[in-house]
Amino acid sequence: MLHPNFTLLGAGAIGLMTLGGNAFAAAPKAPPADPALLTLARLFTDEEFKEPKVEAIRWSKLNPGNYFTLDAPKVGKDGRDLVQNEAAGGHKTVLASAQSFLPAGTKKPPGIDSFEFSTDESRVLLFTSTRKVWRKNTRGDYWVMDMASKQMRKLGGKAGPSTLMFAKFSPDGTRVAYVQSNNLYVQNLADMKITALTQDGTAMLINGTSDWVNEEELFIRDGFRWSPDGTRIVFWQFDASDVKTFSLVNQTDGSYQRITTFPYPKAGEKNSATRLGLVNASGGAVTWLQIPGDPREHYLPQAEWTPDGRAVLVQQLNRLQNTNRLLRAVPSTGKTTPVLTETDKAWVDNQHEFKWIGDAGDFLWLSERSGWRHAYHARLDGTITPVTRGDFDVIDIARVDAKGGWLYYLASPQNATQRYLYRVKFDGGTTERISPGTQSGTHSYDISEDARWAVHTYSNFTTPPVVQIVSLPGHQSVSVLADPVKLREKLAALKQPKAEFLRVDIGGGVELDGWCVRAADLDESKRHPLLMHVYGEPAGQTVKDTWGGSKMLWHWMLAQQGYIVASVDNRGTPAPRGRKWRKCVYRQLGILSSAEQAEAVRALLKRWPFADPARVGIWGWSGGGSSSLDAIFRYPDLYQTAIAVAPVPDRKLYDSIYEERYMGLPKDNAEGYRLGSAITHAAALKGNLLMVHGTGDDNVHYQGVEKLINELIKHNKEFTVVPYPNRDHAIKDSKSTTRHLHELLTRFLHTNLPAGGASK
Repeated sequence: MLHPNFTLLGAGAIGLMTLGGNAFAAAPKAPPADPALLTLARLFTDEEFKEPKVEAIRWSKLNPGNYFTLDAPKVGKDGRDLVQNEAAGGHKTVLASAQSFLPAGTKKPPGIDSFEFSTDESRVLLFTSTRKVWRKNTRGDYWVMDMASKQMRKLGGKAGPSTLMFAKFSPDGTRVAYVQSNNLYVQNLADMKITALTQDGTAMLINGTSDWVNEEELFIRDGFRWSPDGTRIVFWQFDASDVKTFSLVNQTDGSYQRITTFPYPKAGEKNSATRLGLVNASGGAVTWLQIPGDPREHYLPQAEWTPDGRAVLVQQLNRLQNTNRLLRAVPSTGKTTPVLTETDKAWVDNQHEFKWIGDAGDFLWLSERSGWRHAYHARLDGTITPVTRGDFDVIDIARVDAKGGWLYYLASPQNATQRYLYRVKFDGGTTERISPGTQSGTHSYDISEDARWAVHTYSNFTTPPVVQIVSLPGHQSVSVLADPVKLREKLAALKQPKAEFLRVDIGGGVELDGWCVRAADLDESKRHPLLMHVYGEPAGQTVKDTWGGSKMLWHWMLAQQGYIVASVDNRGTPAPRGRKWRKCVYRQLGILSSAEQAEAVRALLKRWPFADPARVGIWGWSGGGSSSLDAIFRYPDLYQTAIAVAPVPDRKLYDSIYEERYMGLPKDNAEGYRLGSAITHAAALKGNLLMVHGTGDDNVHYQGVEKLINELIKHNKEFTVVPYPNRDHAIKDSKSTTRHLHELLTRFLHTNLPAGGASK
């Protein structure tokens, strides 16, 4: 790891490592005892402003008014008690003490990552000793506890430690299915006998879970589903044998490199062959669903049994992802027939799981066919009927209350930066807003099976989240799960910056949403540096009226030090502003976004005479890192400084599913890929550039930064690059890494975009 005083510089045509030079000036240090001022130590080392952690709850399916939690033990210090809570009265019952989870021959209860009850709640499945698989901890040990006897039994037989994935009870709770070493197994809980349902799994032939790219972009991790009667299982299989592999090189954990190699299809390259199989839960031959087309040229993002178990519904996306075909499969033969087809001239934005309406197989379908994302009541005969209507987007489905006939959904018709809960009858009628009118900002909900209760989380840009149990539809609070009183007190003691949301007119009838934070006592008779925070791509927004945690507080710290910090969402970001807003960016990522970001900066400089046009910077992460490169390369006379964390400098180097969804195939849009890649414009660099990347990033490969380094050297450009050895895309393996990274970013800004007022 590089010391904070080391930088890698591309100085002219030579890369230099310098010690103690002028690449970074020391960042001003705020008085550590002053409670009104934020510091990096307070934010990232001491974590003074960390909000209280709320443990996940599980709503009871047997008794919908109850929910389960893992709480601090009543006896002893280790482990957690499994507790049943009554939503109405708040009564708590310890179902299993922390000590009852103690495996035989051990002295300390295992750390429980998650738990799941059988349908009749007579057994509970515990996930422990978990390990990270790319993004999430999805590999570990599974134990089953009998709730009556408190007997604990470990699943997997002689399987090694932390090797099982995605264990799930059968519908009757007598068996558990799981994945181990890319094969699918069922274990009978009566005699603990294990049956292998597949035996051909290898590193390249994956059963019951997914390859890298389908996990990352289509969120397929748990890749199998029990039939409602528990007799069969449908599962995904990915054949990655012809997919080109990528290698990550670990240079630091030993005297020799350690190499991790995995299939990774970059844009335009060959994908895994994807198919779905049906197998009896007792074992036997696999029936493969007869899905039309080349299995390497389509994706299968969703597959579910109908509630009556008579069919499996499958969503099939073509490679360009502009056609989503819904197929109905007959379990006995695997034969499929089309149900309905969704198309779009850009891409189809429908990867939502099935939400069933009743037992006959009717389901909820999200579509942008009207120009807005709305919910439709779909039937197996292919007919669909609108449930929601109007010039607004349904952001997400919160709950389908089939018995009551209600659809609960999140939307924000008047303000794209906010989120509220609404409900409407399936057969139409008046839409009701459920979220309180007095709480502007962002609301999220985890609603019980009977739609009478919800875990409600509320925050806004300056208010940390409060989590409570509320009754529905009246939204009365019945208990508080987390109320960050101490955090609010610390925030109240701060010299808080002025925060505002705004609309930025960039011409042509286009107004962009934005926010700004700056010192409340900013001397507007002088000019101050403007730092833009950007993402800019279809995978995320930066302009949301929600609590932003430590990243947002870092922006507050910069505002206290004299920076104007602002962010704007260009078109093409996933704001709930209609299909046209989101999809006008098709085949021109990096092109439209950078142009609109630049127009927004020019508009803000006109609006704010106290912003210094000679000190404009931009920073972002991942897609935002790419946008930061685009900004300083394409508009070198507008931006003086840029920080690009984990960027994609060349679009052909990122994965097939993401890039092709928004850009098409490289062979069909070669010029779009060329013009949309920051590396194409690197020769225009004039200002100060810092690139930061984890060398162990499996998602956005450090390879791209190295290719960009070569291009900058070719054109005799000066730049700074800091690699973080073996860190992944998040660059946050420890508090020390997080603190070091923010020291680096802050120091670079103070050196190259110095704070302080300048005369107009």
